[in-house]
Amino acid sequence: MIVSVIFFENKLPIPSKIKSIILNLFGASISKSVVIKPNVKIKYPWNLIVGDYSWIGEYVWIDNLAKVEIGSNCCISQGAYLLTGNHNYKKITFDLIISDIEIKDDVWIGAQSIVCPGVIVNKLAILSVGSVANKDLLENGIYQGNPAVLKKERVIIK
Repeated sequence: MIVSVIFFENKLPIPSKIKSIILNLFGASISKSVVIKPNVKIKYPWNLIVGDYSWIGEYVWIDNLAKVEIGSNCCISQGAYLLTGNHNYKKITFDLIISDIEIKDDVWIGAQSIVCPGVIVNKLAILSVGSVANKDLLENGIYQGNPAVLKKERVIIK
């Protein structure tokens, strides 16, 4: 917790390379050239995998009680929330339910968006600003809303 507050959950411009090294020392798997902006909260580094050239924006919260895998060339925009836990409202004890999140290559998670437990965001998908993904997102899909619905197909210009 102390390391998190000093190196991640503050506005200091600590280089991403140093943050990646620290996360790897705590059991994460952070690949090359990952950008980690200030004020990022990562609950359990040992449950985090980030691919090459991905970007984690300011105020992102990775609440990874379970594994969170972020592919290569992904953008997790400012204030996004990756949530791996929930509670069973059907039980009086509200038992904790956890499930992995997988974000495949070339995905963009928009600012202030939420990815819920168990969701797979497939390659080249986009979750628009302020949207909530509570089910898997198809490859090349552009999703928006709460809950997020497919709005159109992403067309890549080469």
